[in-house]
Amino acid sequence: MVLSIFVMTLCSCSNDNDDSVKLLKKVVETSAQGTSETMLFAYNGTEIVRIDGAQKRTDFTYTDGLITKTVVLNKTNQQSETIEYSYLEGKLVEVESLGNFRIKYSHNSDKTVSYQKFTIGSGNQEVKEFHGILYFENENLIKEERVLDTTPVGITSSESITFDYDAKNNPLFNILGYKKLLDYMETISSNNSLINTVIATTTNGDQVLSLANFYKSSFKYDSENYPTEQVSETALFANGNRGYLKTQYFY
Repeated sequence: MVLSIFVMTLCSCSNDNDDSVKLLKKVVETSAQGTSETMLFAYNGTEIVRIDGAQKRTDFTYTDGLITKTVVLNKTNQQSETIEYSYLEGKLVEVESLGNFRIKYSHNSDKTVSYQKFTIGSGNQEVKEFHGILYFENENLIKEERVLDTTPVGITSSESITFDYDAKNNPLFNILGYKKLLDYMETISSNNSLINTVIATTTNGDQVLSLANFYKSSFKYDSENYPTEQVSETALFANGNRGYLKTQYFY
């Protein structure tokens, strides 16, 4: 589920790159059927300018070193989505996909982050979809707890997602402002996620049903401890299916 965000946010570099900082230039994804897709990063210094792939392109806008807007173009149907990011004292407080959804964040004294996600209906009316808490340790997102707010009366549905990391360098971490994007989940962390454990729990009266899923990745690294290859047997694809995916990273 969250792995898809990682593989979908990779791309190329421009001639304006800061050579003193290692930045990801290209990602090649290969499925079990041998189908491959290349995504390229474009930068201005350490600011990400564009992510360009065969199916979509994402353009980034910065304000004072913070990512304040992305525009995602679906190349298949030529429809675009604009997402705006708002900050208070350098911390993300709101994400809004215009006309689609809004996420509000509160930064707590214990370094956790509480959030609420709303869908936006007609007349800009907000409907709370779910709320939760993000937990961090050593610049890594280690856990998310989420409670759904759209379940029928008397039923509670929740998810707990934990992340286990290696001790190597996340190839996205050097992008200016990227680690502020809380909606990008574990990909903002300083290290690379090896195992995601998702426990979904539904409570209906005195009946409790829990289901656990594990999503694992293995990595190869270069001499500077940056990933050169990631293999997952449970990657999430755009169509909602899961399966084998090999991702190669070029700097």
